[in-house]
Amino acid sequence: MYKLIKKDGKARRGEFTTVHGTVQTPAFMNVATAGAIKGGISSYDLKNLKCQVELCNTYHLHLRPGDTLIREMGGLHRFIGWAGPILTDSGGFQVFSLAQLRKIKEEGVTFQSHIDGRKIFMGPEESMRIQSNLGSTIAMAFDECVENPAPYEYSKKSCDRTERWLYRCKDEMTRLNALHDTINPNQMLFGINQGCVYEDLRVQHMESIVKLDLDGYAIGGLAVGEPAVDMYRIISTVEPYMPADKPRYLMGVGTPVNIIEAVSRGVDLFDCVMPSRNARHGHMFTFNGIVNIINAKYTNDERPIAEDCDCPVCKNHSRAYIRHLFKANEMLGMRLAVMHNLYFYNTLMERIREAIEEGTFEQFKERYVPILDKRCKD
Repeated sequence: MYKLIKKDGKARRGEFTTVHGTVQTPAFMNVATAGAIKGGISSYDLKNLKCQVELCNTYHLHLRPGDTLIREMGGLHRFIGWAGPILTDSGGFQVFSLAQLRKIKEEGVTFQSHIDGRKIFMGPEESMRIQSNLGSTIAMAFDECVENPAPYEYSKKSCDRTERWLYRCKDEMTRLNALHDTINPNQMLFGINQGCVYEDLRVQHMESIVKLDLDGYAIGGLAVGEPAVDMYRIISTVEPYMPADKPRYLMGVGTPVNIIEAVSRGVDLFDCVMPSRNARHGHMFTFNGIVNIINAKYTNDERPIAEDCDCPVCKNHSRAYIRHLFKANEMLGMRLAVMHNLYFYNTLMERIREAIEEGTFEQFKERYVPILDKRCKD
């Protein structure tokens, strides 16, 4: 259930209540693809990094260790040691981005595993069954992810197929949630809006899928290489057609600036591998811009990564030490960097929520959009 607390322009401050806890929105979902944040971060660490939601991936967990094994272990929450909300991606994006020799039919997609090449079939029912085995809080509908840009006619056919698949996802989830031995009988279903960068397709598709009265709605197929201006244009185009009483999720986004811009257009939920991936290469986010910790100028810098940050890393370690760890190829360097970046992202969402509550979000946006994606001057 979504409760709208305050609006500032189109920016929304809300609460999203689930069987595994209430999420304060706007919120960033920390990406634990295979049940862990890359960089040596555990679910226990996340509790100290202000994480509200973990995002795990259906495709990866199905291939390894297997969703049936996770079910036998009591479900994903018990398996990874996280009691809060978990969203599982449907696997659709990975099927189309990682798999080789895939073949799309109305029934679903046959593809080869990127791990060992074995042939696998996944369709709406299979995706729902896998996610039911995982017992996640929120299951994403199985959709077709097309290249962007894609020809208009193919995009239209893809939207129609994704809509038909969505009906099948809903029917299968209803059946699974009613079973006596279902791990999470309160599992939610989010539908995904597609249509590439074609405004009419996006609107038509959103108008169609809202008729299913799902638990939430996502905008998919963006942040895949198109200019940011196109992403913002599509969000602004689709937003008026998204239910005001349901959470809105922009998939795979993004940079701190992307997030602020999307919040200003009415988005509530985000996910992206950027904070952990960039951290593993020494790129640290701060409210003064990006710090490339590997730079020689930080060799004897006694300051923390960010002097205004109270994360466990900035409280205890210097830039010089973290740079040394990276140069010495010590795993701890990546771990500390990822911890800082996740804390920054979750703190960014806190400050966004506070700004909306105070009616100062536009000033917040004007202050931080020009600097957050730029290199820190010092």
